[in-house]
Amino acid sequence: MSTTTKGFIQPAFFGGLVMGLLSALPLISVGNVCCCLWVIGGGLVAAYLLQQNQATPITPGDGALVGLLAGLIGALVQVVVSIPISMVVGPMERAMAQRFLEMAGNVPPEIREMFERYSGEGRSMAFVIIGRIFALFFWVCLGAVFSTIGGLIGALVFKKNLPPGTIDVMPAPPPASI
Repeated sequence: MSTTTKGFIQPAFFGGLVMGLLSALPLISVGNVCCCLWVIGGGLVAAYLLQQNQATPITPGDGALVGLLAGLIGALVQVVVSIPISMVVGPMERAMAQRFLEMAGNVPPEIREMFERYSGEGRSMAFVIIGRIFALFFWVCLGAVFSTIGGLIGALVFKKNLPPGTIDVMPAPPPASI
């Protein structure tokens, strides 16, 4: 690796922040349906920032590592940010599901039961906590794989080219006097 571990922290944090925030926002998170766009984007951002902090080109290994770290940080950010968002948006979603049931006439019983279960308020705190633990595990796995790929791609795309090298020739020592 061409850089120290300390140089990875800030780019990984910002890459993870991009991944986590965009993945947690209600309508914007749809971008992850298309090839894990925001997860890969977090790795790309991390690799870009790492390259900007370096005078020499980063290696693909550096990009993959900073992408992996961004994916892990992004998973944590996504789960933490999604909690207050789901508390705000959840009641609206349940109300829409209830209205759908009231307006729908001939809905198959399985679909009706699913919407009734979803629109119910009776979720226990244990159910919510277990759901968040599974969500964190899911996002860690997803972030570890796809953000690493994003970091690898970013290392290749944003790689700085070295200026043409010059040959260092030591000057000849002065002739010895007699």
